[in-house]
Amino acid sequence: MKKIKAIWLLLLLVVPMFLLGGCESVTTRANTQDTWSRIQRRGKVTIGLDDSFVPMGFRQKNGKLVGYDIDLAKAVFKQYGIKVDFQTIDWSMKETELKNGTIDLLWNGYSINPDRQKKVAFSRPYLKNRQVLVTKKSSHINNLNDMAGKSLGVQNGSTGQSVLDAKPKLLKDKIKNKSAVLYDTFPDAFIDLNANRIQGILMDQVYADYYVNHQKDKNSYRVYDTKELPAEYFGVGMRKGDKTLRKKINRGLGNLQKNGQLRKINEKWFGSNSNYLGSDND
Repeated sequence: MKKIKAIWLLLLLVVPMFLLGGCESVTTRANTQDTWSRIQRRGKVTIGLDDSFVPMGFRQKNGKLVGYDIDLAKAVFKQYGIKVDFQTIDWSMKETELKNGTIDLLWNGYSINPDRQKKVAFSRPYLKNRQVLVTKKSSHINNLNDMAGKSLGVQNGSTGQSVLDAKPKLLKDKIKNKSAVLYDTFPDAFIDLNANRIQGILMDQVYADYYVNHQKDKNSYRVYDTKELPAEYFGVGMRKGDKTLRKKINRGLGNLQKNGQLRKINEKWFGSNSNYLGSDND
């Protein structure tokens, strides 16, 4: 009887470890595999996004998903006869979703930076961006120093949050409690900004310009270009094993640039005088 109990105890210890090891090995394989042939067979690629990120990917009032990255992703994969399936995810968990294989790509105003490059592989850059500070003119905040003692909002998992932590002397050490208020989405942050519960939002210029320009009271906002920070670039994020997928996306983006489709998509969403128009380096 004692032997049977001992065997059961051993099984209770060993089986969970085996299962965990199995899960870990599956995840590891998923990150090192080249999945292009599988994507071709199913004729579909799954892209994770935050569907409230205007103008990159967002839902209209009727629920239809539209945006710059939506048009661009479809145009790239149309060249290969691949359908694009967009999946809404928690943006703070984006790399985990990619690692677990629930999505194939992150394509949603995803800034290239050294920290992310440790976790994912990036396509060639396709759009220039910068972090800006958005305030209400009534708050009389004209620059970063004016945020001293004020409440700042950032999206959880965003580039703005990374920049705030990486360069604390620039803004983090100045704001109230030396800590930002974290939001799941930028619309949530704008609700609090309009209610004066926070006095500024550190965010992507592409979002800020589009959002403000589409408000009835757009003149009530100030968008401060934080030139203290270098320009950044958006890229498509993927698992490091997906080397063929990366080549296909890079080639597709290059083709769109050469045939003029990239410029048309840029002009559709940002206007003919936009600073975001693609160049040979972008």
